[in-house]
Amino acid sequence: MKRVLLPIDGSECALRGVALLISKRALYLSPEDLEIHLVNVQTPFSHDVSRFVSHEQTAAFHREQSEQALRGACALLDAAGARYVCHLEVGRVAEVITGLAKSLQCDQIVMGTHGRGALKELLLGSITLKVLQLSDIPVLLVK
Repeated sequence: MKRVLLPIDGSECALRGVALLISKRALYLSPEDLEIHLVNVQTPFSHDVSRFVSHEQTAAFHREQSEQALRGACALLDAAGARYVCHLEVGRVAEVITGLAKSLQCDQIVMGTHGRGALKELLLGSITLKVLQLSDIPVLLVK
């Protein structure tokens, strides 16, 4: 395995996925050769909202939200001395995750089963199911 994609939403479950990858990384013959790609996907604003907000404001908001969500994962990987690349995306979450994994030619997706908050857990649980349905590569789920 050479490339791994980790969808990160800032939740504890997503951070457990990062911690698991860090612990398994040492088992590789050449851990420094493992390409780690973090992705945070922001959902686009509805047309009703986007009519009143400039493209620049929308992009800045999504970038800020993504950077905040990725902060914990980046800190864990930095502490472990792991190299990684961050991807900040906007779109339909499951489709963006699987599309990015395909375009990067990832060997695996490692993701949490649920995200942030009780209500969002239901939504992100369904996103996890959608990623499982759409993905052509193995998906490791972390509870």
